[in-house]
Amino acid sequence: MSPPDPRPFTAIVLAAQRAGRDDPLAVEAGVANKSLAPIGGAPLVRHVVDALLATPGLTTVRIVVEPETAAAIQAVLPRGAAIDFVTAADNLADSVYTAAAGVDGPMLITTSDNVLLTPGAVLATLGPLAAGADVALALATQASVLAAHPQGQRRFYRFSDDAYSNCNLYALRGAAAMRVAESFRSGGQFAKKPLRMVVALGPINLALLLMKRLSLRGALQRLGRRFRLKVEPVILADGAHAIDVDNARTYACAEVLLARRRQALAA
Repeated sequence: MSPPDPRPFTAIVLAAQRAGRDDPLAVEAGVANKSLAPIGGAPLVRHVVDALLATPGLTTVRIVVEPETAAAIQAVLPRGAAIDFVTAADNLADSVYTAAAGVDGPMLITTSDNVLLTPGAVLATLGPLAAGADVALALATQASVLAAHPQGQRRFYRFSDDAYSNCNLYALRGAAAMRVAESFRSGGQFAKKPLRMVVALGPINLALLLMKRLSLRGALQRLGRRFRLKVEPVILADGAHAIDVDNARTYACAEVLLARRRQALAA
């Protein structure tokens, strides 16, 4: 029996730069936006969009970016692909809300520097939605990330069962799940934004997390109750999915891993 056709979904790619900040990788590459910096023979954003376009069920890609950068990004993407551009808001949460406007089905959210994204990871992250989850987020264990590249990540979320890294890959079942975007309103990563963790988790949950009294699933269940949503983790086997291009170190790691993938395909 053949597997069921995947449910249609919309992909949202966050590509805007922080206001008033010149990204070092963009400056080094001589481009206006980090998304356009080349790696492995193509701009960062092209790797991400190619993975999404190769994923069964995709209907549209919505790229969130500054208006003045949209034309440059469009020029490096495949012609004729179903790609829309959305003007970025002044914060991450409102950018997500704007990009999701009018979408009445599953959404997949990622970033334009997630160059090691694969169709398999996309489908795995969308999978829990069909089983009733409102939100799914992809993670990889510390062991799998370090196995992919020993310098790939330096920050991990430690729970009672294991340590994990975020893969910058989220699935939302529909508009009702958008309220989880409030946890991103202050921008940045949880590990670098303690106040954001307090707002998202609540002080008691955060205390239990810091004492390593919560498993990953237990923490997400508590987070889900806080937002009145069912939140499910997806643990990706390939830790490379947790390595995006944030700086020169992770750029070098991703470049090595992309070259390995090309060699494996050519073998």
